Amino acid sequence: MSSESTPSTLTSNVELDKQAPPLFGHAMHKLFEFDPSYVNLNHGSCGSLPMPVRAACDKLSTRIEANPDKFLRIEYIHHWIEARTRVAKLIGADTDECVLVNNALHGISTILRNFEWHEGDIIIGTNTTYNAVSRAIRYLGDISPYPQVSTFNLQFPTTHADILENWREHIRQTRKVVAVVDAIASNPGVRLPWKEMVAICRDAGVWSVVDAAHSIGQEVDISLSEAKPDFWVSTCNKWLFAKRSCAVLYVPKRNQHVIKSCIPTPRNYYSPQDEDYNGPQSFVNLFEWTGTIDYVPFLSVIAALDFRQWLGGEHKINEYTHNLAIAGGKHLASLLGTRVMDPDGDLTLNMVNVELPIPGDIKYSNEINNLLRNTLLVEWNVYAAHYYHNGKWWTRCSAQIWNEISDFEVLANAFKDACQKVVKFAKQ
Repeated sequence: MSSESTPSTLTSNVELDKQAPPLFGHAMHKLFEFDPSYVNLNHGSCGSLPMPVRAACDKLSTRIEANPDKFLRIEYIHHWIEARTRVAKLIGADTDECVLVNNALHGISTILRNFEWHEGDIIIGTNTTYNAVSRAIRYLGDISPYPQVSTFNLQFPTTHADILENWREHIRQTRKVVAVVDAIASNPGVRLPWKEMVAICRDAGVWSVVDAAHSIGQEVDISLSEAKPDFWVSTCNKWLFAKRSCAVLYVPKRNQHVIKSCIPTPRNYYSPQDEDYNGPQSFVNLFEWTGTIDYVPFLSVIAALDFRQWLGGEHKINEYTHNLAIAGGKHLASLLGTRVMDPDGDLTLNMVNVELPIPGDIKYSNEINNLLRNTLLVEWNVYAAHYYHNGKWWTRCSAQIWNEISDFEVLANAFKDACQKVVKFAKQ
């Protein structure tokens, strides 16, 4: 469906208020620009832009191009403050504790590279930490003063109780630490007890850096003012429906002194070597202007939140997607003759993990990963993430407002074909 075929009544969020939204399920396809034959069960990776939000972005781009100097020098800042205010309210934080950055990795890297590391310091990650974040941690361990990297091992299936018990012991054995905590891990796509893990860090005097890339728009009632992480980053173009790419970086006022520069260092950075130095630049002002970029994705947060409000709000959206993830996962496992990773649903929000019918002795390789990917995307035009964990092959399915249970049936047929090809390939 092309944007040209969009009904005129979907061209702005103001006009959305004049009509009721479609029912959740396949009727929602009219609000997205998917290839009509594509079955998308992998929203969690890249996000998907609703057509009304895209229309708002296009309108904003046209306005910027009409007078770039006027917009970027005068008007932009007011929209930026509004976007930060709206997202701060959603996550339970003060506006001046939230700034917008390019993506979650950008935010995590900004935090980690602002710590003043010393010999003997320790950075904790997990074996399920997102690969690029894990590499960022490893890079810091590779350069002076060479902080040590400690890995907390998570093997699923497991329970929140076991995670917390083991996390408490891991933290107890290490001191002078920065811990990177997943709110919702990427692969497996499971909800971790991150608020309790943050509390354990706080009690032990350990800095907590929460990688919440999948949280905003998927996890309701976040309330950062109550959870009190030291740092928290979440992607707005995944579950929140903002334009790709944009993320919110939360730094409570008590910790803003840690962030001495954003990436890249901005023109208004204050150096102690400056003749007129009177103290560091404020946290928010550091991020006002980080060079000439397309600021539309940052400002699209406003249209995305309007769109979600029109759909019925956070609880209504996530009630549908969570229930579909639970039901769809069980149905997929039944069709594949396997099992869901989290049968009780305690670790599942809107992403469900299902074992694939591939023998565990067939280990991960680029060839096998590519065979799965190409069979799904090229031959079947359907996709859900796939990965190898704890001696098993799994798929992570993202349930969204446009999905129905029948989508899991299409995926089952595609995976049956793909897994048979993997087994045949492994025997060669």
